[in-house]
Amino acid sequence: MSMLRFVPYVVHQVTRHRVRSLLTAGGIAIAMFLFTAVQAMQQGVRVATQATANDTTLVVYRKDRFCPATSQLPQDYQARIARIDGVRSVMPMKVVVSNCRTSLDVVTFRGVPKDIFIADRGEKLKLLAGSLNDWKRRTDAALLGETLAGRRGLVPGMTFDAAGITAYVAGIIRSDNLQDQNVAYTALEFVQLAGRDELGIVTQFAVKVDDASQLGSVSEAIDEQFRTAQEPTATFSEKAFVGRVADDIIELVAFARWLGLGCLVAVLTLIANAIVLSVQSRIAEHAVLQTLGFTSRLVALLIIAEGVLLALLGGALGAVAAVALVKVGGFALSVEGQSIPIVAGPGLLLTGLAVCGGLGVLAGLLPAWQASRREIAACFRAV
Repeated sequence: MSMLRFVPYVVHQVTRHRVRSLLTAGGIAIAMFLFTAVQAMQQGVRVATQATANDTTLVVYRKDRFCPATSQLPQDYQARIARIDGVRSVMPMKVVVSNCRTSLDVVTFRGVPKDIFIADRGEKLKLLAGSLNDWKRRTDAALLGETLAGRRGLVPGMTFDAAGITAYVAGIIRSDNLQDQNVAYTALEFVQLAGRDELGIVTQFAVKVDDASQLGSVSEAIDEQFRTAQEPTATFSEKAFVGRVADDIIELVAFARWLGLGCLVAVLTLIANAIVLSVQSRIAEHAVLQTLGFTSRLVALLIIAEGVLLALLGGALGAVAAVALVKVGGFALSVEGQSIPIVAGPGLLLTGLAVCGGLGVLAGLLPAWQASRREIAACFRAV
């Protein structure tokens, strides 16, 4: 027989004990909410730190410095770096953050030469609102990443204060580079003066190389160039730099995997408990079904289907809530001017539902096997 014919029966069995089913589904939803949130953090770490064949950006930082406030490099390093073989472009950058420690709500200003920024990043940025001409024209204008603007409720034409800087919102941008989603790009001189630093001092350089295979050789050449300088450098690929700076966050997210595994164990236990109670209360009913011609295998499949339905109901509620919260909140773990986004999308939702379905099957196997092994006469005697 097709299992689709028995869907109404399975739904009836799940809903006949409403309070028990609701409590079980609620517990599953909470556990899956936490599991999905942990997976979203892990996905963000992978996106932010795993290099790909298309990565061609290096970050030149002050050696033995971490927080942007302590990394000070002469801006005239730009010309010397540009002369190194394999370097396509060099963009000096002054970084000022509202909080150098790990936080969910950090505003990062990146002061850049506007002409170099447009030439280097212009094609990869999508202007969602505002005017690029306003940004070019006004000294105090900022281009805000979509996530930062949404989190702070900022729109073009507004001004905002953070990290001791007052900036005018000229536009909202979207970028494939997740680091761009949580920053405010302004004129280099504006951030230098607002940060009370002398002109000619920057935090870092963003260096584009001709080919990803040259990342290693170019980074070594840059550091060798300034090895004996008063301000030596440490050069990393962009994603390696994020991983180095956000090491504590990465370790925290790695530890959170145990929380995710604990959530899965909780889901399995909740489903198994609900199915065992349901099967124990319907021993005679199963005997009647077998008397009517239901095979032991079909009875077992119906019990497993109950577990899957219960798991999917609770799991869908928890996973959807987690994905929606991450999407609306636009959360990112920021440290020292670098962001680890919390990434959640349809793929993560489908993964959560698949995990729930698998746990539903697993939780129903033992009670289904026990029910299918009982003889009809024994079932009636057990009543």
